[in-house]
Amino acid sequence: MPAETGLLLKLAQLYGIQTAYYGSDRKRNPAQAESLLAIMKSLGAPVSSLNDLPLAYYARKRWLYQRIIEPVIVAWDGKLESIIVRLPSTITGNLYNIRLILEDGTQSEWQLSAGDVPAIRRMEVDNSVYYEKKLPLNKKIPLGYHHLTIETHGHRAETLILSAPVKAYITSNNERQWGVFMPLYSLHSRQNWGTGNFSDMKEFTGWVGGSGGNSIATLPLLATFLEKPCEPSPYLPVSKLFWNEFFIDVTRVPELPECPDAQVRIDSLSFQQAVASFRRARLVDYFQQMALKRTVLAKLCQRFFSNDSTRYRNFMQFIAHHPDMEEYARFRAVMEKQNKPWHQWQNRLQNGNLKTSDYDEQTRQYHLYVQWLAHEQICDVTQHASGKGVRLYLDLPLGTHPDGFDTWRYRDIFVNGVSVGAPPDTVFTRGQNWTFPPLHPDSIRETGYAYVIAYLRHHLQFAKTLRIDHIMGLHRLFFIPIELKSSQGMYVRYHPEELYAILSIESHRHQSAIVGEDLGIVPRVVRATMNHHGLQRMWVMHYELAGNTQPLLSNPHPHSVVSLNTHDMPPFASFWTGQDITDRARTGIITEAMARKERAIRAIVKKRLVNFLKKRGLLSGQPDTSAVLKGCLSFLAASRSRLLLVNMEDLWLETNAQNIPSTTTEHPNWLRKARLSFESFCQMPQIATILREINRLRSGEGSERVARETEKGNHA
Repeated sequence: MPAETGLLLKLAQLYGIQTAYYGSDRKRNPAQAESLLAIMKSLGAPVSSLNDLPLAYYARKRWLYQRIIEPVIVAWDGKLESIIVRLPSTITGNLYNIRLILEDGTQSEWQLSAGDVPAIRRMEVDNSVYYEKKLPLNKKIPLGYHHLTIETHGHRAETLILSAPVKAYITSNNERQWGVFMPLYSLHSRQNWGTGNFSDMKEFTGWVGGSGGNSIATLPLLATFLEKPCEPSPYLPVSKLFWNEFFIDVTRVPELPECPDAQVRIDSLSFQQAVASFRRARLVDYFQQMALKRTVLAKLCQRFFSNDSTRYRNFMQFIAHHPDMEEYARFRAVMEKQNKPWHQWQNRLQNGNLKTSDYDEQTRQYHLYVQWLAHEQICDVTQHASGKGVRLYLDLPLGTHPDGFDTWRYRDIFVNGVSVGAPPDTVFTRGQNWTFPPLHPDSIRETGYAYVIAYLRHHLQFAKTLRIDHIMGLHRLFFIPIELKSSQGMYVRYHPEELYAILSIESHRHQSAIVGEDLGIVPRVVRATMNHHGLQRMWVMHYELAGNTQPLLSNPHPHSVVSLNTHDMPPFASFWTGQDITDRARTGIITEAMARKERAIRAIVKKRLVNFLKKRGLLSGQPDTSAVLKGCLSFLAASRSRLLLVNMEDLWLETNAQNIPSTTTEHPNWLRKARLSFESFCQMPQIATILREINRLRSGEGSERVARETEKGNHA
């Protein structure tokens, strides 16, 4: 191996970059020098070519070795037994002054003599020697975020202590719950203005609860760009810290009865004609609908800020408790005035030095006002749901829009020059590029994971179940240099123990369950870690069946969320009829030759699934789409899984997908409204019949028989 190649690999490892990975074909993919250099540079390494490697290597080692203690330490179940300290050999003293500051402000100080503590490691860089020692502490500290400082011979360091239960919060009862999934934008009713809103969500929770369900799940509800350019994808939010005003029900805003201008606008012929057009449309027109809704919200905002009322004073208290909201509102106001992404602003604005002359004050007020309204209406949904025994199951996206608020406000913790994606596989042969930047593994630690904690709290204040998109991202992410192809990316490691600890702390504080999206090719260590820390897994029948020519389905894991499909998969009827294969061939994701092969495999899968269901008494007569759907749902309902999610659209045999991954203009992703309105589907006898059977099986009636038949079939 050439010397520079060996040094390149060593430096990559010091930055947490994997120098090879195994793909879906189980072949080893070694990193290219070009990729490693680009990723290291994006992480802050002073490298432009192989010639820079020696200096960069020693600079990184110095940075790592000169830290007396790690910036973050985990104390599982509050047991802080010891800490690792790292000091140069020139320090001969062994007396350490230690201070522990608990989250509530309580402090304790003590001295520790480490004269008899042997060094556990010797390190050398630039002719300087460093020793590591494990100092015994034997402390028991409460759950939460605490700070520990250590001083010795003029050297001082501080670390964040994450005191976390080993396992995340789990509901105490063993009730097997069920719920319904539906994107909020897709849910439409006679009352809304063409697409679902928070009032529809409230009514939906009541209907699900009345049917015996315990959860409603939807796609991310975070703020998105709805001006030009319009980017409505719920997985590219402007911020993970703020809600999407698109879902506000304007007719329920308290200022409306007091605002004649807004009432006149709503009652106008042009407004009503536009609303009627939106209601008739099959697809959601985010840009036009938000523009129309904003004409009313702007009038309500103007009215609100012109009156000094009790409600206004409550609003000011809310803003005082959410200081980032002021920054967010100014950012959105500047962006509207500049009419271009923040990367193209002048340096002063990019660096966060915003003046009142940089934006329109009414625009700033508008963005503050709509965030408050969204918060109020989600609170109302949550309270109503709780009264009906229904939990909100929210979805936390992996990334955030590259031009959004978070990448501007917290730009020091995002990695420039790369985007997140996935390596090539049998379906996406060129790999996937998801276009958003990753968080910096070092920077988020140095800032005490403040941003991560903030966006978790933003969701968990309402979500009693939170799905973490791409749970593997707690362990590693696939970095793709901007100037290279998706296939030239490499994995970069994070610090999973610390991220799981934060999830555990926040889940216990909010008494919310955490679900990890662990579908597809996932390293064994990820699922093992999820199990160890009490995160619920996902079991999706489409994944279990895809390419599976075995006669059996595995029993879902008891500690899992089960479903037939997800938002990234075709509805069940599309899967059963093969429409999904046709759609992927039409959009160019697969070739016609690949499509023919998939259809042949699908025929085998369908035949064996039918036999599987018949042997368990879950299917009789002709195996048409409806009968097989009911059989599959019964199998899942009878399982010992914690939660079954039913895709609402499956119940009326929808064949059009909400999203086809890796398509843009080829398919109307995130745009399609449900074929049936809320008023229609909630009165359909066949839907009520399916949900009653699910509720019966989930409550235990008949489920033991199905379980016995499944076990019997598995041993046959």
